[in-house]
Amino acid sequence: MKRSIKQQIAFIFISVMAGTIILCWIINSSFLENFYIQNKKHAIGDAYVRINEAASNGNISSEEFDLELRKTCDAYNISILVIDAESNTIKSSTRDIEKMLSRLYDNYFNPDKDIEYLDKSDKYYLATAMDKLTATEYLEMWGVLDNGNLFLIRSPLESIRDSVKISNRFLAYVGLLATVISAVLIWFVTTRITKPIMELKEISEKMTKLNFETKYESRGQNEIDLLGEHMNELSSTLEKTISELKTANNELKRDIEKKEQIDEMRKEFLSNVSHELKTPIALIQGYAEGLKECVNDDDAESRDFYCDVIMDEAGKMNNMVKKLLDLNQLEFGNDVVTMERFDVVALVSNFITSAEILIHQNEVNVKHEKQEPIYVWADEFKTEEVVRNFFSNAMNHVDGDKIIEIRYRLIEAENANRVRVSVFNTGEPIPEESLPHIWEKFYKVDKARTREYGGSGVGLSIVKAIMESMNQQYGVINYTNGVEFWFELETK
Repeated sequence: MKRSIKQQIAFIFISVMAGTIILCWIINSSFLENFYIQNKKHAIGDAYVRINEAASNGNISSEEFDLELRKTCDAYNISILVIDAESNTIKSSTRDIEKMLSRLYDNYFNPDKDIEYLDKSDKYYLATAMDKLTATEYLEMWGVLDNGNLFLIRSPLESIRDSVKISNRFLAYVGLLATVISAVLIWFVTTRITKPIMELKEISEKMTKLNFETKYESRGQNEIDLLGEHMNELSSTLEKTISELKTANNELKRDIEKKEQIDEMRKEFLSNVSHELKTPIALIQGYAEGLKECVNDDDAESRDFYCDVIMDEAGKMNNMVKKLLDLNQLEFGNDVVTMERFDVVALVSNFITSAEILIHQNEVNVKHEKQEPIYVWADEFKTEEVVRNFFSNAMNHVDGDKIIEIRYRLIEAENANRVRVSVFNTGEPIPEESLPHIWEKFYKVDKARTREYGGSGVGLSIVKAIMESMNQQYGVINYTNGVEFWFELETK
């Protein structure tokens, strides 16, 4: 299992700190005792110098020197004995004079054969010695002062070893406590340090899925923040580049299919236009002739009726011609499809708001629940035209409970992620035999009803042309209580 960078940094710092404390403990255990002994040697040597000076100056018995000697003995845990040639005690820092005197005589007259001298001169000797009575090891200095007096200075080594053990034990306790406290602090600090790094990781992960909405929020001007700003620039550049590539790719697909479809589309277009225009032209011609024949008739109401029919048929022809021109642009590839990223939920909501008057006039109940934003890649203007045609078709055929419901369904597949937008209206389902033909130009399921609301039979053909220009899926589903038209768009 891979560790996060936070765990790695914390582990490194804690390991270095713990290793340093352990190293200090090992050094203490190995060298602290020798260091203490060296300091003790210097303290004994310093005491010897002071006693020798005091004895030479005759101040060895003064109260001032007594006080100084007591401080030195207490500070360094040493014992001092000075005697003259008749074994009279001149100066002593301990009450056990006999033991000190016995030890001094042993060092002079019965020295240990295996004694190891640490230092010696013609005036004194410095060595470690074992007290046979107490089995305690001492650091001892003995010899002759400049005035001829004998002296013995000693300090127990056991106290040094105890001090070393206590020091090492204390260091171990403090080190353990410091490690725990430092581990908590290091974990907290590394969390703060690595938080922007983890944020950049999440942003980069989203970028691999072509989601460029999340941006890094800079907190300062260190290297991580500069990296975050560069990733924001990279995200914007990638989004723009992908938009251009999708647009170019879409255009390329359309160009490949365009040459194969042009001839067939021209033939089909001319045939359908001539067929669809035949009826309104005949009506206009007939009513115009009738109007001419009864021009001298005083029946104004009849003339107005003839004029209304001519104007109505002319308006329907004009509307059909506009739609045919739009459809012609789409099918011949003269209208560029611009792929861009937008919120399809917001687009539908804005359209429903603009159609509120029409909805109110037809007493239709439109259901469009609030939905989180769904960002898609498509031509926003043409997508709105698809929604408009589906909604107008639903408005013209709604019946029964008079409900129009707009739904969204996210579809996740291995190669692409899409959203399906559907427009459902209650009413009569489309006959099964008509389903394969409803996307054809000028096809009308119920011609009488189509003429009633002025339909041209081109709206769904425009939907088909738009969806195919964007290389996306569309369709229709029959239900027992109504019909659902749907289209799909890419979300990534």
